[in-house]
Amino acid sequence: MTSAAAELQKSVFATLAGDGALSALLGGGKVYDHAPAHVAFPYITFGRTSAFDWSTGTEIGTEHLFTLHIWSKSQGKKEALAIMERAQALLDDAPLAMTGYHLVSIRLEFSEVRFDEDISVHHGLLRFRVLMEEAA
Repeated sequence: MTSAAAELQKSVFATLAGDGALSALLGGGKVYDHAPAHVAFPYITFGRTSAFDWSTGTEIGTEHLFTLHIWSKSQGKKEALAIMERAQALLDDAPLAMTGYHLVSIRLEFSEVRFDEDISVHHGLLRFRVLMEEAA
């Protein structure tokens, strides 16, 4: 069976990459685990993922915190914020389908946009909290 974290990322990737409105904001299906060299801005990458045991006496479950990074070279934060808003709308409380697991909940826990002066890019962060159980 695929690990819960891998199955979660697969489902999140499919949800983001399969959305026409998000693809339009990104200028194509630019959602990556690790961005290729010289990819055009804007794009989204997967960041840190943490998993914690959430099991009870009768059910096996995990809690996950995962971060999406939004990268934009646009003037101002408008582009990064629009991409973040669409990604949040797609994922917050979404009915993600996963093989071998049941999604209990997914919700946005934190968001931030900052300008990274070292690389002259607006960097957005979306951190989600996910609870999931093994399917019966």
